[in-house]
Amino acid sequence: MGFYEVANHPLIYGLVIAGLVYVAVVALISVRKSWRRAKELGYTSAQLKRIVRSSATFSVVPSIAIVVGFFSLAAMLGIPWPWWRLSVVGSVTYEIMAANMALGAAGVDLANATGGDFILIMFVMSLGIIGGLVLSPIFGEKIHTGSMKMKEKDARWGALGNSVFMLAIIVAFVIPMFFDGPVKLLTLLTSCIVSYVLMNVSRKYKIAWLGNFILVFTMLIAMASAVLWQALLG
Repeated sequence: MGFYEVANHPLIYGLVIAGLVYVAVVALISVRKSWRRAKELGYTSAQLKRIVRSSATFSVVPSIAIVVGFFSLAAMLGIPWPWWRLSVVGSVTYEIMAANMALGAAGVDLANATGGDFILIMFVMSLGIIGGLVLSPIFGEKIHTGSMKMKEKDARWGALGNSVFMLAIIVAFVIPMFFDGPVKLLTLLTSCIVSYVLMNVSRKYKIAWLGNFILVFTMLIAMASAVLWQALLG
């Protein structure tokens, strides 16, 4: 079977839908228990409804960036697998990087990849991220507590610790783009310039809503610029 025949196979659709239904049921059970517990603590139904509306509003903005990422990833990996990854766990940057690493290790590219290569991509994505899911419950609280204690002792060290974590993430995802051809490098520079300009416009002219959409606008413009750079540089 070909790459996209496997990627869009009904079996994968069925498994993804079953997984999403399971996650939705768990979420609904959690919401129900949380609602009951909040009522026991003295919250009124009106207060809880306001909290739900506020949370839903703040969830819409980040989801726009995820939808944009889904369409870009679906063009590469079909519909069901990106649908699962971006709905439950994962990010566009990680998925694309993991897919490219899997194909590179197999010695093929997307143009001549087979159904077996898609299965390889699925395993690499799943096994590559499972470490964080397993280790976070074990070490997450200790790391968070240690960071808070560090801030209490010396705010400078606390800020430095958080900066180091963010810098490590940036290095892991951004540095490889410097060595992966001019198109990716120019796309990265475009996204940096766009996000910097939008951030300063939001601050200077006090456009509060723009700050919530910087990621979305940056992704859209960067994707368009990638097509432009590819056309110009081949």
